[in-house]
Amino acid sequence: MPDDDLMARIVSLAKRRGFIFQSSEIYGGLNSCWDYGPLGVELKRNVKDAWWRAMVHTRDDIVGLDASILMHPKVWETSGHVSSFTDPLVDCKVCKARFREDTAPKSDEGKTVCPECGSGDLTEARQFNLMFKTFMGPVEDDSATVFMRPETAQGIFVNFLNVQAACRLKPPFGVAQIGKSFRNEITPGNFTYRTREFEQMEMEFFVPPGTDEKWYEYWKAARRDWYVALGLRKEKLRLRDHTADEMAHYAKACVDVEYEFPFGWSELEGVANRTDFDLSAHSEATRTKLSFFDPQSKERYTPYVIEPAAGADRATLAFLVDAYHEEEVKGETRVTLRLHPRLAPVKAAVMPLVKRDGMPERAHGIVAAFRAAGVNAMYDEAGSVGRRYRRQDEAGTPWCLTVDSQTLDDGTVTIRDRDTMAQERIASQEAVEVVRRKLEGT
Repeated sequence: MPDDDLMARIVSLAKRRGFIFQSSEIYGGLNSCWDYGPLGVELKRNVKDAWWRAMVHTRDDIVGLDASILMHPKVWETSGHVSSFTDPLVDCKVCKARFREDTAPKSDEGKTVCPECGSGDLTEARQFNLMFKTFMGPVEDDSATVFMRPETAQGIFVNFLNVQAACRLKPPFGVAQIGKSFRNEITPGNFTYRTREFEQMEMEFFVPPGTDEKWYEYWKAARRDWYVALGLRKEKLRLRDHTADEMAHYAKACVDVEYEFPFGWSELEGVANRTDFDLSAHSEATRTKLSFFDPQSKERYTPYVIEPAAGADRATLAFLVDAYHEEEVKGETRVTLRLHPRLAPVKAAVMPLVKRDGMPERAHGIVAAFRAAGVNAMYDEAGSVGRRYRRQDEAGTPWCLTVDSQTLDDGTVTIRDRDTMAQERIASQEAVEVVRRKLEGT
């Protein structure tokens, strides 16, 4: 069952601690648009960095790309998005609500009814294209129409030859990209889960025909394991194969990596066997051979494509939700974000016990040492130490270091673990190295 109360508490925490704000809030907000605050932008950046490291920096068979958001409009005609990238739109004649027919509840007779008022008096469904249109140049007419890309993948496909030739790559190889995409969703919702502006982490893996099924199985497992390695609970993840009626027009097979959010099981990313559809379609449309000539076999072929396509915003939300933890400590509810340390926005908070006796200066010095070493740390002196611990727990900070009177005597500080609340004394000059070892051990 959906847990609306839990989701509400997470949304409240996200705003209170500076993870996510409603866009244009002082003007009443804009539906489905969100701004990442100081902690949120660090969390999302860490998620993207972890993805890039797993897909590009630790492999020798995948390279990166950053393609333009605006592309030639014929790209979207060739890919099928102009004709097929649609949702069935229905209006309620009673309350005037507008919604997707395929997501609306059913009556006892199996007919679609309005999710707002329950009426069955609806308009006929009409197909609504999800792509945002804009105009390029000074004249706003059909000849100047361009689209905000609904996916990053097409930028990879049309650059296939450029990347392959520049890097002298031979299949199997992949091209990875992180970037903004835009979809004019009819019914966005569930906080940052479904929005009209979002960021994707996509990789197109080009393989020889006949090896596609092997690579499809490989990437299914690899992508599920990535989430587990970064802290998502295994029991909250599942792989769900697409049914025949939901399969994309280009796909031979597709599976969703789903996470059980408080609002139910929902997709984090899809892994698809796109066959040679995209390269073949663009080849035909442009009369350009988007293929590969194998000098050993003397054969030319159009590679098949295995595509793991993840949502950066959805992944960030899943890590935020999964990390949320409540427990009773001394009669009070302690809220902790048990984020994987590599994803945590701030790795260490340094606190003077009191704001005198040289303690603030010593604490600032430790923070400076962390920053010089490239470890994101912050200085925190507002409120009692206990209150500061709680604040850092809610922010997901893995370790807190406290400068006290003993620091002035022997140069040691207290380091506290976020999850266990265990404390130990360490030499202040070794604080950076201690935290770096802890990070490397996670």
